[in-house]
Amino acid sequence: MEDSLLIPGLEHKKANPDFSRLRDAMLRENRSDRLPFLELFADVEVMAAILGRPIETVADRIEFWYRLGYDSVQVGGGLYFHAPRKSTPNTAELAQGDRWWVCDDVCPIQTREDFEKYDWPDPEKVSTQEIEETVKHLPEGMGIRLQSGGILENVMWLMGYTGLATALYEDPQLVQDVFDEVGNRKYRAIERVIDCPEIGCVFFGEDMGFKTSTMISPEHLRRYHFPHLKRIVDLVHRHQKFFILHSCGNLTEIMDDLIDYVGIDAKHSFEDAIMPVTEFKKIYGHRVAVVGGVDVDALARMQTSDFRKYVRRIIEECALSGGYALGSGNSVTNYVKIENYLAMLEEGWHYREAIG
Repeated sequence: MEDSLLIPGLEHKKANPDFSRLRDAMLRENRSDRLPFLELFADVEVMAAILGRPIETVADRIEFWYRLGYDSVQVGGGLYFHAPRKSTPNTAELAQGDRWWVCDDVCPIQTREDFEKYDWPDPEKVSTQEIEETVKHLPEGMGIRLQSGGILENVMWLMGYTGLATALYEDPQLVQDVFDEVGNRKYRAIERVIDCPEIGCVFFGEDMGFKTSTMISPEHLRRYHFPHLKRIVDLVHRHQKFFILHSCGNLTEIMDDLIDYVGIDAKHSFEDAIMPVTEFKKIYGHRVAVVGGVDVDALARMQTSDFRKYVRRIIEECALSGGYALGSGNSVTNYVKIENYLAMLEEGWHYREAIG
């Protein structure tokens, strides 16, 4: 594997990964001489476009993160709750397949009978092959970020949003049972692999909100969801690793719960229309680390010259006090401008040099 960067203008630079950079930033402990980069994920079409070849192996995925200057590589947790999806053609320029979404009328658990018949996945049977293969090819200095889908997300995908909202008032015991099944199985799946030395953190995808509020009331989140989420965070901490929460939406009403009760180490997913990352950093940056915040809409539509100024402002306002990793507000989707994505990383690298 070549070790030169794939960022235009920085091809002479070496990747030189060091997971401690990310760890120190996410635990707000030490100031590294370099600004770490971090993403929830990048669409495979983006990876292929940048590497200039199809992404077919674990080694290909590792090379993508390595040669763009990241200190970690994503590995999926492997526990999936089957729920049918609907599809529509994907109109993104780089798209290689359809786009899928959850729809209430195909969600599998609507009644107690559905719950009893559902084929729940067994955490003991989840394959660890991807982790083992990643460890085998992992460059020196890089760590693994264990990616996991969330608890509330899976409950909504299983019951449907309308079904969950109705059951919260008409059948709260069914809601409790579905949360327990999902939460306990998620816990066990992470417990089986968290002691792998190369796994340095858990990046937990758990969309809890929309533009103005949470998906269900804060009271219901505190009753059904947070005890399971806290149990997983405590598990991760017992293994001396850190926990990053990815959650879209307006979480203002529950941020204190997430920081003080659940105990998250870092927060990811920001949208300028809800709360710009710079504002979040001012309010919460002394209590929790911050990841990303470069709005996906800006990545997709802004002119690159203006985009660079936008990224510089985010870095200047978020990185100076530490506890920050540069990245998108959500993920590197197959409809963003590749030149903007690479420009974001270049701006981050230049900031590295300025403080190095």
